[in-house]
Amino acid sequence: MPEEGILLEKKDKVAIVTINRPQRRNAFNEHMFLALGRITGELKKTLPRAIVITGGGEDAFSAGFDVNPDNPWVADLINAVEKADRTPADNLIGQVRKIVDEFVSLPVPIIAALNGLTYGGGAELAVRCDLRVMDPNAVICFSEVRLGLMPDWGGGATLAHLVGPSRAADLILTARKVQAGEAINLGLVNRICRPGDCLDEAVRLAKMISKNGPRAVSSALNLIRKSQNQSLNMSLDLEADQAVSLIVSGECFHGVAAFLEKKEPEFPDVDSGFTEE
Repeated sequence: MPEEGILLEKKDKVAIVTINRPQRRNAFNEHMFLALGRITGELKKTLPRAIVITGGGEDAFSAGFDVNPDNPWVADLINAVEKADRTPADNLIGQVRKIVDEFVSLPVPIIAALNGLTYGGGAELAVRCDLRVMDPNAVICFSEVRLGLMPDWGGGATLAHLVGPSRAADLILTARKVQAGEAINLGLVNRICRPGDCLDEAVRLAKMISKNGPRAVSSALNLIRKSQNQSLNMSLDLEADQAVSLIVSGECFHGVAAFLEKKEPEFPDVDSGFTEE
């Protein structure tokens, strides 16, 4: 049996990241967060064309943060509450956010394959990805308020941008369970797959993306991500600037030549350090 943690597998130009702790519904403890940080570092060195993240086993994508007292970070938080000291909570949320932020900021599309229960921080991680594929039997629940907590992986603010503040309030403040049909109607997920086909469907989507120009995909993705936090005029200016840079890069030569020859384009990879600012 593979060691629990975060597993990385590469298939052609697609990386598959698996949250592998099925005995705890893929809940994150300190070890898991640090493992995600290491995997992110590996992905930065050799960027794939797209990334799929899913849960190990058949029952869960992730139950979020592991509140088991055996988790050292939970013990630190209990001690902080007893002493009314906010420093440990500041440090913990800062560490978690840094790791999650770095992963979801990788300059390639990240697809969450929601193969089962997606609760709390797991739901937050899912909405912070660029695309989501959901098994028809999976359930999404922003469950933090049931524990007297609130989203703190960046998922609360992201959800408000994704589905609107009123719908985000409904989902976060009630902590109710969202089935696949409602999730797609809300715009919470992009696709519902056949039962048991979540990972394969997400990989198919990733491979479809990976056939396109990697600079074009990364530039368009950068525009989409940044447009959530800036004015329309700023986004329009960024779009024009990146479009010019993309043309000058010469990637379009490969695409246009293949189009004229009625062939499938074969785009060269770009340096792993490539990002569009």
